[in-house]
Amino acid sequence: MRFFPATADSTALDRAAAYPADGPITALTAEKIREELGANQFRPEWVWLAEDENGYILARALWWGRADSERPIALDCLQVRSTVADPVAVATRLLDAAHAAFGARPLYNISLPTDWSSRPELSEAVAWRREAGLRTGLSREIQRLRYEWTPAAGLPGAGGRLTFREGSDEEFLEAFVRVSGDSLDEATRDELRRKSARQLAEEDMKFYLDCPGERSWWRLAELPDGTLAGLAVPSATPYNRNVGYLGVVPEQRGKGLIDEILAEITRFHATERAERITATTDTTNIPMAAAFDRANYEVTEIRMVLEASGAE
Repeated sequence: MRFFPATADSTALDRAAAYPADGPITALTAEKIREELGANQFRPEWVWLAEDENGYILARALWWGRADSERPIALDCLQVRSTVADPVAVATRLLDAAHAAFGARPLYNISLPTDWSSRPELSEAVAWRREAGLRTGLSREIQRLRYEWTPAAGLPGAGGRLTFREGSDEEFLEAFVRVSGDSLDEATRDELRRKSARQLAEEDMKFYLDCPGERSWWRLAELPDGTLAGLAVPSATPYNRNVGYLGVVPEQRGKGLIDEILAEITRFHATERAERITATTDTTNIPMAAAFDRANYEVTEIRMVLEASGAE
């Protein structure tokens, strides 16, 4: 069996795009693949195939990155033919070959309907993908709720207990540090087991500075006496406006202030005529999920994230 990127021969990219977008887990169509290639968010070297000794394609994997990414950020699509007796083995070897070429193990996002666990065909499709991810080093699993706001949902009220202002990089760095304390976000908690809160804050700031959103959108949230209550970091993806990063400092939690911060972000994007605002939170982060519900954000899918512990 041969595992190779679409740069290996002149027909590989067309063959990858022509692979049937079938199966219970939503896959990428040829049109979508070419759209992403045109945006430089897929690259031929990030599209990998497995073929048998007769040149028949048995599996494909496509990784996504931003237009300016040096390496892929996430595995976006993994498919193995239904005729393959051991999809875990083929998928594992395909991922291992690509990871070796990348010099990294990018995370794997699996987008699922909210009822996936009660549907046997979806559960089975998830099971072999999860096992392949585990065997190739993607050992940490987080399930996230993917939310969406549209203008039809209406704007949340202002609240009035907080004021929002711009801040310096140092002020935001300190706010990121403080908000991470006692976080319910699983990735944050895992990262803080291996690094300092300041190091994580620096990485989070860099991540959001690299996103398509603008630094000028960021706001510190304060109580009337100037006490820091939290922060609002509206952001964007290549496709939609995004809630980004928000949080309340530990000593101010439990007072409903997260509703005002989320409302500020939502109103900001709405005034910019956003037709859709997306967001995600861990299924285990009950307070944040409840805040999205109160703000009339709708759950559109479950996103299962498989990543390396201490992700590269």
